[in-house]
Amino acid sequence: MQSAADLDQPISERALSKLKWRCRRGLLENDLFIARFFARHEQGLTCGQAQALETLMDLSDNDLLDLLLRRKEPEPGWAGADVVELLQLMRTEGAHPLHS
Repeated sequence: MQSAADLDQPISERALSKLKWRCRRGLLENDLFIARFFARHEQGLTCGQAQALETLMDLSDNDLLDLLLRRKEPEPGWAGADVVELLQLMRTEGAHPLHS
């Protein structure tokens, strides 16, 4: 288990590359939310945020989409504060298209 200080460290380039590959989804809608999130936050992504994203990627495509679209909320049994915080950020980012 990583310490709180470790979780605030920036993610390495190699870990970021692996995470992006892991985040590829079967539903275009999920991919759009994820792509917008990475476009805005990949430079400052922390190890803690990466772990929270990994937790979300364990969900099925439909469950993830329901969370991103606010059709349901994360269950406290699997979603800690870090996952809830990241989900809120992804919801906000996903609602606003990227500007060129």
